[in-house]
Amino acid sequence: MGVKSEEGAKITSTASSAGGILFSMRSLKLKTKQQELLIRVSVLCLVYLLAFSVRLFSVLRYESMIHEFDPYFNYRTTLFLTENGFYEFWNWFDYESWYPLGRIVGGTLYPGLMVTAAFIYWTLRFFRFAAHIREVCVLTAPFFAANTTIVAYFFGKEIWDSGAGLVAAALIAICPGYISRSVAGSYDNEGVAIFALLFTFFLFVKAVNTGSLAWSLASAFGYFYMVSAWGGYVFIINLIPLYVLVLLVTGRYSMRLYVAYNCMYILGMLLAMQIRFVGFQHVQSGEHMAAMGVFFLMQMFYFLGWVKHLLNDAKLFQAFLKISVTLAVGVGALALGVGTASGYISPWTGRFYSLLDPTYAKDHIPIIASVSEHQPTAWSSFMFDFHILLLLFPAGLYFCFKRLTDATIFIVMYGLTSMYFAGVMVRLILVAAPAMCLVGAIAISATVKNLASLVRTKSKSQQTSSGKGTGHAKASLKAALGQSLPFQKNVAMALLFGAFYLLSRYVIHCTWVTSEAYSSPSIVLAARGANGGRVIFDDYREAYFWLRQNTPPDAKVMSWWDYGYQITAMGNRTVIVDNNTWNNTHIATVGRAMSSYEDEAYEIMQSLDVDYVLVVFGGVTGYSSDDINKFLWMVRIGGGVFPVIREPDYLVNGEYRVDKGAAPKMLNCLMYKLCYYRFGEMTTEYGKPPGYDRARGVEIGNKDVKLEHLEEAYTTSNWIVRIYKVKPPATGVDLRQERWGGPTGKPAPRSWSTWTEVFLIFPWPMFW
Repeated sequence: MGVKSEEGAKITSTASSAGGILFSMRSLKLKTKQQELLIRVSVLCLVYLLAFSVRLFSVLRYESMIHEFDPYFNYRTTLFLTENGFYEFWNWFDYESWYPLGRIVGGTLYPGLMVTAAFIYWTLRFFRFAAHIREVCVLTAPFFAANTTIVAYFFGKEIWDSGAGLVAAALIAICPGYISRSVAGSYDNEGVAIFALLFTFFLFVKAVNTGSLAWSLASAFGYFYMVSAWGGYVFIINLIPLYVLVLLVTGRYSMRLYVAYNCMYILGMLLAMQIRFVGFQHVQSGEHMAAMGVFFLMQMFYFLGWVKHLLNDAKLFQAFLKISVTLAVGVGALALGVGTASGYISPWTGRFYSLLDPTYAKDHIPIIASVSEHQPTAWSSFMFDFHILLLLFPAGLYFCFKRLTDATIFIVMYGLTSMYFAGVMVRLILVAAPAMCLVGAIAISATVKNLASLVRTKSKSQQTSSGKGTGHAKASLKAALGQSLPFQKNVAMALLFGAFYLLSRYVIHCTWVTSEAYSSPSIVLAARGANGGRVIFDDYREAYFWLRQNTPPDAKVMSWWDYGYQITAMGNRTVIVDNNTWNNTHIATVGRAMSSYEDEAYEIMQSLDVDYVLVVFGGVTGYSSDDINKFLWMVRIGGGVFPVIREPDYLVNGEYRVDKGAAPKMLNCLMYKLCYYRFGEMTTEYGKPPGYDRARGVEIGNKDVKLEHLEEAYTTSNWIVRIYKVKPPATGVDLRQERWGGPTGKPAPRSWSTWTEVFLIFPWPMFW
């Protein structure tokens, strides 16, 4: 009996402890809203990590490096900022760019990207994290892409609901149209600017919905950050006034809109004018006049509402309305005309015209049309960058029009305008990507919610029809409904499976595009060898390393403007032109030198004090983005300033050729000679004659290239980059060679002629 009582006591104690655990679990059980919040936060954290990690393919497949061309200038300026401070950066005059003109760096760039990376670097250093500024620059774009997913969630929630926000965050995390400019190493302005653009739009829509002064001021600061980061802020300052104008025309004027736009425009304008590159353009440029016009229109609306309240007479108010509107339109037109005629209001820029007219740049500004990312977008690019979003976009617009609010009107306008501009210019697919993801998320969220409700309705109707005490008519109606619902449920479930299948294909496509197409740095080229293995061409860095190690520190390098930033940042040498393209005449001079005969080009190079000439050639490896394929743009840009350069002289029956049937001037111009020097002796493919150009698939026409005023200094291992030294004049002393004593950089003894020249050029009058 004693044993049994002890066992019973143990069982009782165990049962009581288990009951206590169950009670504690029940007490800690989350409510439905808390569970939803926990799931939502968990999904957002996973999407955040996904957005960051999916952009690291370039680091995993290659190495941690800066990509493309412009990012090298951004990295060089960021390095200068972290080493010398903001004041020196803001007043930096760069002598190594645009020789002999130079460049005022602080007044000719958008500093937002550099300041952001420097701030992250200083923050890490403050918390004792040892990180090099280069690694910070490499990972800045993925970090802000992950932040963009959070903004997309809140934006989608503000426009539609939390479900649409989650889907929008997931879509934009892996959207190829956005990944193309936000992978690790893509240290360009757009990596930060798209976050700033979406953040500004979200804050403004929030301000319009709430009428809060705080949200309006926040949107102004978001706009200031966008202005500091990228010239695409012009899209914001024109889209928001257009949106406000549509609300005014459709009778949606409210004090919420008045407060939101006035605060955003006034404070945003004052802040934007603090950026030296923008300055007074915000009140003088024709691209900003729409925002100013809508601002005055808002004051007119407010004034008319106040007068209407005071008069309290419909007929009298109608008469006053006609007079005031006529007077306002007349004064506005007169002010615009006088401002334009006097030059106070500057006309639209060529880039702005090219957005409205795709053919404008090709006819008037060839330097803009020569950039590949400024070309009109092909349908294949839309499918490549958006995939199923192209199908979801019209469906999302349908749901937005079905439930029109101030917020949905904005996303409709954002989507339609950005899609138009994306069709005009390939680069602006980046601006359209957030709109496509948001509108597509609305379509997915609304469709899935409707289908899920159909699936749930059947079980509820069956439970109701099985209840007791129902009437005969009611029971027959529910029986008929129960017979139709199974079909609806099956269709709804099939559509749900189809939607999830499409989304899974979207994920697979985005992953493939990210890993294969958008994670290859242009500075390092990769190809498949005959055995299927990957072959790496590192000729660019090889050439820049040679320049840095084997040329005098003050050597001037002439190349086409595409490579200027890289030569300055990696080769540490002065360049004649670079990717800033602010001086069309200087670039045209280089284009004229490349397009001329060697004797004429030599005179131009002597006038520019050129020491070395660098060209990119892909005839050996089959690299198609070389200078021969870009050569016609050099002719067009040079001919736009110097009429002596005529494009037909380089064509045969309107055809661009480099073989035996090429034009005589083409076969003897400087660019042709520099690219094909010694190439006629080389066999590039088995079964092909010597001098076979693999990039163009032809045998070159001039195999016996002779150079008189230049000599080959260095050619990389795969012949992609070729560097030539400009010979000194036949008569006279090469003072630069004498000053540095050859490529070693050691000073040579001064001769009497040198000291005489120094005496003559010394500024003696300053002492008189």
